[in-house]
Amino acid sequence: MLLAIDCGNTNIVFAVFDGETLRGQWRAATKTDKTADEFGIWLTQVMTHDNVMPAEIDAVILASVVPARNFDLTKLCEKYFKCAARFIGEPGLDLGTEIKIDNPREVGADRVVNVIAAHALFQGPSIVIDFGTATTFDVVDGNGAYCGGVIAPGINLSMEALHMATALLPRIPVQHPGNATVVGTSTVAAMTSGVFWGYVGLIEGLVARIKAERGVPMRVLATGGLAPLFAKATTVIDQIEEVLTLRGLLAVHRRNSKP
Repeated sequence: MLLAIDCGNTNIVFAVFDGETLRGQWRAATKTDKTADEFGIWLTQVMTHDNVMPAEIDAVILASVVPARNFDLTKLCEKYFKCAARFIGEPGLDLGTEIKIDNPREVGADRVVNVIAAHALFQGPSIVIDFGTATTFDVVDGNGAYCGGVIAPGINLSMEALHMATALLPRIPVQHPGNATVVGTSTVAAMTSGVFWGYVGLIEGLVARIKAERGVPMRVLATGGLAPLFAKATTVIDQIEEVLTLRGLLAVHRRNSKP
């Protein structure tokens, strides 16, 4: 079985695939002082609890945008799963896609595997919106090549900045305003509306501009924890793929596995 690890700025997602079947996934905070042993003990326990046997793991693939966590994750794989982790972006790993940007090394590993998974799901030009710590819009052409994208502040990051930079505005959750009107009649209602509908406007505006710039029909896929919330509020998102990054990691592993 394959252990796929997606190390993002906020969470590390661990997932196990048995063939094409996702057997389970578990999350841990990225910003932590946990050592490889602490990660290993926790992960093997939650896997066993969900009837996934750690001894059955025979390969690990890892996408990381947090270099400071790579050492502990590498040691975790070696000690607890007896596997050497393969990292997205390492020399010799065949991604099966062309990265058409000025400096291919700049693009995040998660964004690369997202477009790989998007092309595998939809054989045509597409836009992948990932609602993570940052909200990213990545463009895939008809051949599956990564053509660049847009990076905007994530909604939670924006809300935290709004709270921290003001004396009177409270910290509020991300949610649909629930009003029939956009204009709020209280501070919290005004903030909720501004954040939510402002992000809907960001999504719709950027998708429209990308499509106009590319000049071809494009399918829009969304992933990340907040994808379902915003997909309900706009018609520009065609499809939600909650485990898109993990599916991309699986695709790269399959491409590089020995017969």
